[in-house]
Amino acid sequence: MPNIKQQEKRMRQAEKRRIRNKSRKTEIKTYIKRFESALQRGDRDESELYLGKAVRALDKAASDGVIHKNNAANRKSRLMAKYNQAL
Repeated sequence: MPNIKQQEKRMRQAEKRRIRNKSRKTEIKTYIKRFESALQRGDRDESELYLGKAVRALDKAASDGVIHKNNAANRKSRLMAKYNQAL
């Protein structure tokens, strides 16, 4: 445990951020899984819906610093390629 008061506060803040970031990453994974399952079923409307949600969540996470912007761009690119391949 830290001896310095500021470091105790830092630890509390880091833990809050870790939990928040974890839920955001899980949300992204959920949208991607739902998109891929809709794509497998051939449900175009649902896959388009979850593609939009996944892209939006990735952009938001990248802008907030939860994931790196290049990571978000690469994942969006892969999702779009899968979507275009299925059409």
